[in-house]
Amino acid sequence: MTALGFLYPGHSAEDDYPRIEQLLASDIRVDLVHTDAGQGALRLDGLREIGSPERLASGVEELRLAGAEAVVWASTSGSFVHGWEGAHEQVRALARTAGMPASSTSFAFVHAVRELDARRVAVAATYPDDVADLFAGFLRAAGVEVVSVRSAGGATATETAGWGAKEVLALAQEGDHAGADAVLLPDTGLHTAAHLTLLEKELAKPVLTANQVTVWEALRLVDRRVNAPRLGALFTREPIVQV
Repeated sequence: MTALGFLYPGHSAEDDYPRIEQLLASDIRVDLVHTDAGQGALRLDGLREIGSPERLASGVEELRLAGAEAVVWASTSGSFVHGWEGAHEQVRALARTAGMPASSTSFAFVHAVRELDARRVAVAATYPDDVADLFAGFLRAAGVEVVSVRSAGGATATETAGWGAKEVLALAQEGDHAGADAVLLPDTGLHTAAHLTLLEKELAKPVLTANQVTVWEALRLVDRRVNAPRLGALFTREPIVQV
């Protein structure tokens, strides 16, 4: 059994994780612990606070007791808001506290883009403009060319958690760019696991979404690869273990 641990801020789209678990190999377990998300507003000060070492440390012991082999901080904005170096330090501190390999959703996007060899990407974000621009800056610091950034204006996690396939597809289509090799939807508060096949069919290119890449990153940390086509192009790469 491979046990993957996730620290997820608040309550919004966390049911993506058991859905993804069902689509993976039967010997993969997804364990999720909720951390304090504060007021849930997408303001820079609040985003920095939700990813503080104290808040992340509070959920680590439960994951350790569950037998997790790696932990991922399942928040994009709660990691890239610290900047490239700050996000690295956040992950290093989490790994020290947890005593296991650690990462965050921001780095999951970077590694997933490299996995797909997507040299140019488009960002379709639910964030306010300033937060979306910070995510684009984080990607550029990793050497990723960002050809466009689309902001949906900063809906709260509570609001985006209620979005269905129609709204998610509209966001992806509005954020797409003809020159992009892939489209990135960075909000872990957005339900996307059930829509990945639709998104990639309609956009005719890989689509990377926050909860999808977060689970993939945890698998990468424990050196597992799973072929699960319903989770998109990211989960159909060689070498594979067929599901």
